Amino acid sequence: MYLTELRNGQTAVVKDIEGGGGAKDRLESLGIMPEKKITKISSHFWGGPVTVMIGKTKVAIGHGMAKKIIVEN
Repeated sequence: MYLTELRNGQTAVVKDIEGGGGAKDRLESLGIMPEKKITKISSHFWGGPVTVMIGKTKVAIGHGMAKKIIVEN
């Protein structure tokens, strides 16, 4: 499932990141990489930013970027 499909407050493990090297590098620089636990804090139904927690760090990413993150809960 994609990160965007998680409910607010739900935790999952990142399994893969779709997209090119630029997208993967950008997400990894934010701490989002395979085998990391990620908690979806909030998002907007109409495609606004998605706020997540990785460890003790809160990060907001675009909805399009969040749709590249494959998670498993």
